[in-house]
Amino acid sequence: MDDGSRLFLGLLFSAIGLGYLVYAKQQRAAVPLLCGVALLIFPYLVSGTLPMIAVGILLMAISYFIRL
Repeated sequence: MDDGSRLFLGLLFSAIGLGYLVYAKQQRAAVPLLCGVALLIFPYLVSGTLPMIAVGILLMAISYFIRL
């Protein structure tokens, strides 16, 4: 079951990252752009389910709290 949940979470966070990229392009904002790229890439680098959830939430929160 761990592989299925990692696959689903990878798809979910990658879709959110794509949304961040589209938003960053429209708003010309750097922080959502970087967080979007990171959300697209990190599921390939993180191996566990709980660390994947933690890193994904952290990347989404960074874009919310840091405004440049």
